[in-house]
Amino acid sequence: MALSKEQVLEVLRKTEVPGGGTAVSRDLLRALAVQDGVVRFVLEGAPQAELEAMRPVLEGAVKALPGAASVTIVVPSGPPRGLGGTAQQPRGPAIGGHPKPQSGPQRVPGVAKIIAVGSGKGGVGKSTVSSNLAVALARAGKRVGLLDADIYGPSQPRMMGATQRPSSPDGQTILPLKAHGVALMSVGLMLKEDEAVIWRGPMLMGAMQQMLFQVKWDEFGPLDVLLIDLPPGTGDVQLTLCQKTKLDGTIVVSTPQDVALLDAKKAIDMFRRLDAPVLGLIENMSSYICANCGHEAHPFGHGGVEAEAARLDLPFLGALPLDLDVRLAGDAGTPAAAGEGIAADAYAALAEGLIARGAV
Repeated sequence: MALSKEQVLEVLRKTEVPGGGTAVSRDLLRALAVQDGVVRFVLEGAPQAELEAMRPVLEGAVKALPGAASVTIVVPSGPPRGLGGTAQQPRGPAIGGHPKPQSGPQRVPGVAKIIAVGSGKGGVGKSTVSSNLAVALARAGKRVGLLDADIYGPSQPRMMGATQRPSSPDGQTILPLKAHGVALMSVGLMLKEDEAVIWRGPMLMGAMQQMLFQVKWDEFGPLDVLLIDLPPGTGDVQLTLCQKTKLDGTIVVSTPQDVALLDAKKAIDMFRRLDAPVLGLIENMSSYICANCGHEAHPFGHGGVEAEAARLDLPFLGALPLDLDVRLAGDAGTPAAAGEGIAADAYAALAEGLIARGAV
């Protein structure tokens, strides 16, 4: 009887590999082919040294099958890897495999509501708003999670002051970190600070699916809300998010000038087409108050976002100041919302407004 693909899969499901688990349970197996006793497959998705250690174990297990003439296992050099992983580092979760089939949008276990924070455009302070809003909601008594979905340019580890690499007890479940009372997950936590993610769309989509469903978001207790800091634009991450899970709301951040509002309107159009409710708009960098004389200025204009919200019949959630302390606090890893002052008060008011609306 000829060796079948199912027989090979069965033995691979049962064979423990170095680092724990199996190649199948850890989603490391790619392109399995079995023909005339010749078995070929690719191992991918963990640090290369770990994959190389698995190769002889798996070769021996498959060769022991009746009808196995030869076994070829390919371990690609370089990315994709368990992000930032090397032979000297403790084993962490492998992120960035291809997305798995899923029967429609699903709820994220342990999360009551999911709110995405988007902009359509980079540079408007969307990540700053996300981190400070998360902290403000936590200070208001809510259990909050923050997912950094900006895969190519993750900034939340720096803004939230998180440096520890996430752990994985079984090679599948990923445990979030906790910073300023917020459960946090970011691809940036698995990278060296200057290491780039060089992925095509499918890898990015797979990473998003993993960070939604493999992260134990209720590690510190069930979450009232998971905030998702989106990358700029209207691409793969936004589509994956709306296809894989059900968003309870979206918040669009913009600065007041027309150029930023053009892209904000595109983000709103995208969310509407994907049936993701838009909770409202935030005007960031709305005003600047001189620390020396107290004069209020509006370097980027003022009121443009509120006027656009009225035109689109959407709630205006509030205006946030342009404040040097916000930038310094973010760079230092302690969001301004965790302290006192004008910026902290503005984020506290934003959080209270969302709670009063029943959005959180």
